[in-house]
Amino acid sequence: MGARTRGTLRLRLLEAAETCLLRDGYAALSTRAVAEAAQTQLSQIHYHFGSKQGLVLALLEHQNEKLLRRQAVTLGGDAPLSARWLQACDHLEEDLRSGYVRVLQEIIAAGYSDATLAAAARQVLAGWYALLIPFAEEAGAALGGFGALTGAEVACLVGVAFMGAESMILIDVDLPIRSALRAVGHTLENLEQGRGSEAGHAG
Repeated sequence: MGARTRGTLRLRLLEAAETCLLRDGYAALSTRAVAEAAQTQLSQIHYHFGSKQGLVLALLEHQNEKLLRRQAVTLGGDAPLSARWLQACDHLEEDLRSGYVRVLQEIIAAGYSDATLAAAARQVLAGWYALLIPFAEEAGAALGGFGALTGAEVACLVGVAFMGAESMILIDVDLPIRSALRAVGHTLENLEQGRGSEAGHAG
């Protein structure tokens, strides 16, 4: 089997694993079902990933890399802070539709009793928080600070807000979760316009 063929089969197995994980959840995930969905032999999962856990960790890494690159472009861009926040809300909707949020939340839940999965989830979340910290620090500088809160603490609260929103959306909690997140963006927009007006008067 050539390198290209191995790469194609590996990708097919990851896509099948995502389908099965979204359908069955981590606890009920079967490597046999994944192999059947990928139309290949069970031995190929052990060859490429070693185990069910290795397969799921590879899926998380596969999904997360491209999304971190996307988020880095959004949060580190030149658009107003409010526009970047609202774009992050759009990304949340995309990630809910794609199944990434469900996969991550499944792995976090499984990590409560599996140290390897917990470590993988921590690594993923650390990558997201690393992007939020400079965004929060930029917002603090632009808006006159956040009182006693540091940029890292604001980033922590923002991250927790989005993670909590994801888990509640997945179980259909009847709260205005999406509108609350977007309202933060619109509040930032009002603050930006207000500071721009003040600067104009000062000039």
